[in-house]
Amino acid sequence: MTPTEQTAHAPHGPTPSQGHSHGHGHGHGHSHSHGPATPVSAHLRKVIAAVLIPFAAAVVTGLIVLWPGGAPPHQHTGVGLDQQTEAGRVVKLEEFTCPRSGGQPPQQQAPPGAPPADQGPCQKATIEVASGQDKGKTFTEIVQPSASRRYDVGQKVVLAYAPKAPENLRYSVTDVDRKLPVALLACIFAAAVVLVGRLRGIFALVALVISFGVLTLFILPAILQGSNPLLVAVVGGSAIMLIALYMCHGLTARTSVAVLGTLLSLLVIGLLGSLFIEWAHLTGNTDDQTGLVHGLYPQIEIRGLLLAGIIIGSLGVLDDVTVTQTSAVWELKEADPTANWRKLYGSAMRIGRDHIASVVNTLVLAYAGASLPLLLLFSIADSGVGTVATSEIVAEEIVRTLVGSIGLVASVPVTTLLAALVVSADRQPAGTGRAGTGRARGRGGRRRRAK
Repeated sequence: MTPTEQTAHAPHGPTPSQGHSHGHGHGHGHSHSHGPATPVSAHLRKVIAAVLIPFAAAVVTGLIVLWPGGAPPHQHTGVGLDQQTEAGRVVKLEEFTCPRSGGQPPQQQAPPGAPPADQGPCQKATIEVASGQDKGKTFTEIVQPSASRRYDVGQKVVLAYAPKAPENLRYSVTDVDRKLPVALLACIFAAAVVLVGRLRGIFALVALVISFGVLTLFILPAILQGSNPLLVAVVGGSAIMLIALYMCHGLTARTSVAVLGTLLSLLVIGLLGSLFIEWAHLTGNTDDQTGLVHGLYPQIEIRGLLLAGIIIGSLGVLDDVTVTQTSAVWELKEADPTANWRKLYGSAMRIGRDHIASVVNTLVLAYAGASLPLLLLFSIADSGVGTVATSEIVAEEIVRTLVGSIGLVASVPVTTLLAALVVSADRQPAGTGRAGTGRARGRGGRRRRAK
């Protein structure tokens, strides 16, 4: 073999230094952009941009058109969350034995051997108003022994304020002030995310703040203003998706494929949710909070609000599934540059099936946990399983869970197929692509060996 042939043949088997350079390049690309070591071709970037730029423009247009000009004013009813509130503080506690109340019908008396409901250590709490025009005034509140909430001296509380009531009945304790523990827990969460995720963790927190801003500044006010809840949820959810995914995972082709997969899955969820909510005659008005909102804002379409909740609730889990599947396809292509789209799809789907099992289980348990008191009530009801499952209050949760789960299941093959087609169709310029370069070198090496 001549020196020239030795020089030409050497690249076919990379030297240790070349292998080290490749590994370093891959690690650098993963830590900063979560993309492949070699960028996709300009042709592929143009194709992806041709799909996503009109979609992003439509989302921005929707935000502008539907942006609320301010929720319509209403009179405070003093009921539920619509109460006016002030801050308060427990300044004194006294315990005494509650007097027995007479005149109880026999059927309402306690069982034999149990203490009467109105006997035991009652609390007389002296509460000081800590804000508002009556700051410094005090009032008393009796806490019955059967009450689930007990007070401590110095404890901060939330007071319901009824300005039109008699002076001695204007204030009552409605809740406990939980600002400090909630704020501390949020700080611990943020510190953990930054400590483990570092720069990515910071980006994730910023995306979380922006997502919460879209929810509170656009989605909720627009629904209160009377805009179609489904349309508002689609536009707002799409904006959250674009901001969160690109901010957390970088402006790459890999992220763009995850965005497309998420969008198609949300479309499936929207269509199925609309169909089955209509078919099952679900009204969405199954609890006191929904009834209160509808009473204050009659222009809100409650059924659309139910569908909007399904879409927004599924969005966070969808992001996780689509990003994971897209990353799996890219890494499989990195490991085997000669693999075609069918091989990539089959390998990534084996990963996706495990993901489906865990994510669907997580979603079902999350909905079950949120509805646990409701499930307990029906577990002691004298009704069959079929009767309970088809009652509106339970059927609503079943439809919500199953529609979201179907969307999650569909997102795995859809996103995997998109990623496999995109990464296999990448047209790298001659001599720059990993797969193309490897094949060229392989052919060159075979020719030289044949000679």
